[in-house]
Amino acid sequence: MRWRALAAFGSSALLLAGCGAGSKPSIVLYNGQHPELTTAMVSAFQRASGIAVGDRTNDGVVLADQILEEGGSSPADVYLTENSPELVDLSEHGLLARLPSSILDQVPAGDRSSNGTWVGVALRVNTLVYNPARISRSQLPSSILDLAEPKWKGKVAIAPLDSDFPPVVGAVIATHGRKAAASWLAGLKRNGAIYQDEESVVAAVNRGDAAVGVINQYYWYRLRREIGASAIHSALYYFPHGDAGSVVNVSGAAVLASSHSRGKAERFVAFLVSRAGQRLISQGDDYEYPVRPGVAPNPQLPAFAQIPHAAISVTALGNDRPAREMIIQAGFGS
Repeated sequence: MRWRALAAFGSSALLLAGCGAGSKPSIVLYNGQHPELTTAMVSAFQRASGIAVGDRTNDGVVLADQILEEGGSSPADVYLTENSPELVDLSEHGLLARLPSSILDQVPAGDRSSNGTWVGVALRVNTLVYNPARISRSQLPSSILDLAEPKWKGKVAIAPLDSDFPPVVGAVIATHGRKAAASWLAGLKRNGAIYQDEESVVAAVNRGDAAVGVINQYYWYRLRREIGASAIHSALYYFPHGDAGSVVNVSGAAVLASSHSRGKAERFVAFLVSRAGQRLISQGDDYEYPVRPGVAPNPQLPAFAQIPHAAISVTALGNDRPAREMIIQAGFGS
């Protein structure tokens, strides 16, 4: 999803998923996750609980900025997003309620807020997609920082204004510092072909328009589903040795401190991390990893423990604002 339209938050529509015509939802969900997955979760929760959920969907960054603008007057009861930095930002502004331990304890400590204001729902890993016809696996970089080197000029596809890109920049900042991150972004600006979103990046690499592309792993699986395995001419590569390029993105949910239906909102968040809710992630085509231990992912995915990924905490990753500022300063848009 793109975050370029940060000022356009007013365009998000309120969809009363599962509500009868003219009925009022019991809780309102600001949804920054993929609509297909959220629709399945909302529908299952409504059937199980009888609680009607209004679903306002937009980019997670856009919705987080909307909540910041609305403050204590926000109509939202629950916020669900693809990446943890938006949740960290809202928590730092005191806009999220502390969740009960009965919810928090359903997921590992590293996949939730340290102050108990939000909980992880799903995981995915940043990776590199490459086209073996243009570059061999043995030639792939050991670090995402290497993509700023001159030898990669004209070979890299990136989507710097996709909302999945700032967490990668945040991971580089957390691991190597702001100076190194700025230098890396400048190198990417020189070397990279710019695309609107990561769906476009993976498609370009698959066509052979670029040798490699920076994406979240699930975009490749979605492309394979859409065009068929026989039309896939690309593969995934995970940066080794805990490199920042393989940062884990935590999709999470929170209850707003301003919610007037906190009990019902907590029941919805509890469902998201329950075994039933987590199985919906496995059974669907979202290609994310359930955060709850003991729930196996979609069988098309490798086991999470078997793929290289960076051990960067959600606290170290921060709130994305420095990363977003550096992306703009590097000349990638406004």
